[in-house]
Amino acid sequence: MTPFGARLRELRTARRMTLSELATLLAVSPAYLSALEHGKRGKPSRGLVRQICEVFDLIWDDAEALAELADLSDPHPRIDAAGLTPAQTALANRFAKMLRLLSPETVAAIETLIDATPPARPRRRRG
Repeated sequence: MTPFGARLRELRTARRMTLSELATLLAVSPAYLSALEHGKRGKPSRGLVRQICEVFDLIWDDAEALAELADLSDPHPRIDAAGLTPAQTALANRFAKMLRLLSPETVAAIETLIDATPPARPRRRRG
């Protein structure tokens, strides 16, 4: 299940709405919504996220949080290691192999480290 799928299910069940009812309001199939909730479909389009926010009448902060979850919900993420150092490439490969084995506590610790890392500044192109 993806972060977006888990949140979508929370919103839907909190309002006692079936997949079919929500699908009708969004003009999508219940099968598609089920696949989104279970992480078997790619991240939803921004348009669909906006529709979901409207259906559930989400306030601005909650709507932004849902959009951020959608951005983090690709069920098949890929890491492009081209241009990375050998150590970074090795880490990416180890991470890909080990991710399923990490405990929730370890995942939380890794997220804390990532959150504490300042974002990289974009490189300037020399022309």
